[in-house]
Amino acid sequence: MLNFIIITFTILISTMGFSQNFLIEQKKNARVKTAYSEKENIVKGYFTSNKIEYNNFDLYIRIFKQEKVVEVWVKNKNSNSYTNIVNYDICSTSGAVGPKRRQGDGQTPEGFYVVNRFNPYSNFYLSLGINFPNKADNIITNGYNAGGDIFIHGNCVTIGCIPITDDKIKELYIIAIEAKQHGQSNIPVHIFPCKMSEDKMLELKNSNPE
Repeated sequence: MLNFIIITFTILISTMGFSQNFLIEQKKNARVKTAYSEKENIVKGYFTSNKIEYNNFDLYIRIFKQEKVVEVWVKNKNSNSYTNIVNYDICSTSGAVGPKRRQGDGQTPEGFYVVNRFNPYSNFYLSLGINFPNKADNIITNGYNAGGDIFIHGNCVTIGCIPITDDKIKELYIIAIEAKQHGQSNIPVHIFPCKMSEDKMLELKNSNPE
């Protein structure tokens, strides 16, 4: 029992140290410093007004391509229900409704992903990378190179990524940093072709029978 307690305590301390080091490393970048200086109080306001603990939450990002929106959902770690605290417009798109099948097709992926990269040195101010292609993507590409490097980022240009402007990526980047800092190892990012209703499902079926 004592050994179990010691091991658990060691893991906890290691995790806390990693989180703090992650935040420290991120804040060494001028763009991240600027984001925190300009936007942290605004971000904290989203949490306060929705009664979510800023230092004890989980993050879920949901994207609808046709509606051009990035939804930010959070919950207290001891809760089972998420709250939509803020939405960001996707300011530029490429491709059409439907999954990404190969490198260079200009499509934005559709599927279930996680944030796997925080890039404070992005060509598009700040960016959050997702783990595209996943196993499902590799199946539907039929042997073609699916490509990669799909990000939610700043600026307002894209070839398959999700741009939300420099101003708004500052907020989302802070929220994602804080989620990771406080123990969330996998931040889910779910990308849908559109908001799924019966009419939309029929429209998708007719336009993309595959």
